[in-house]
Amino acid sequence: MSLIKLSDISTRAPKDLDKTDIKKKTEKMVVELDELQNLLFAEGKHAVLVVIQGMDGSGKDGVIRNVLGNMNPQGVTVKSYKAPTPEELSHDFLWRIHHATPSKGMIQVFNRSQYEDILITRVHKWCDDETARKRMNAINDFEKLLEQHNNTHILKFYLHISPEEQHERLSERMKDPAKMWKYNEKDFEEAKLWDIYMQMYEDCFNNCNSPAWTIVPADQNWYKEYIIATQLHQLLTGLNMQFPGMKK
Repeated sequence: MSLIKLSDISTRAPKDLDKTDIKKKTEKMVVELDELQNLLFAEGKHAVLVVIQGMDGSGKDGVIRNVLGNMNPQGVTVKSYKAPTPEELSHDFLWRIHHATPSKGMIQVFNRSQYEDILITRVHKWCDDETARKRMNAINDFEKLLEQHNNTHILKFYLHISPEEQHERLSERMKDPAKMWKYNEKDFEEAKLWDIYMQMYEDCFNNCNSPAWTIVPADQNWYKEYIIATQLHQLLTGLNMQFPGMKK
């Protein structure tokens, strides 16, 4: 298996794609995803965990809203991970994660995730390499546990934004009143650590890649939403679900 090198992967959609056509396909899938989520909930045999990682400004909130926002909120939940609380720090690093994993019939979205504990912690030297390796092994075992013992299907997405696009989006937060609440001066400080973040992300992808990561070009929102909608749609249709009481 070849190693993932982010600098070799474009942050933009292929030039031959038609934006209008892709947006129509995404809109159609979003409608169908609502129906598929209802079927998932009714059948109650499968759980789905969607992990979304990305640098500040990569559009995690937007893609969650635009791809999954049309679904019944009774069957979809979103968990955003910030800095651990004192209580969370008194447990193992996966304690707060396991508590939020999906039950059968549910779609759970992680906006940031267990991977923060081998990303930002390594960038800032809060976690040494030996500890990070142990955590990677624990994450791999944890994901196998979910897959094998709770019929959980895991989709992992990294929103691959360019530093130029990130800077533009972070700057926009300072100007647009509707986005100003998201502004955090620390985001620009974190952006200065870009190269180190990329190294840590690549190490993460290459050591925790089963189930595999999808590197999503994220400079254009319409393409990013299409990729994630497509993968989720393919997963749910491939489960061959049926409403209870129906004969297969």
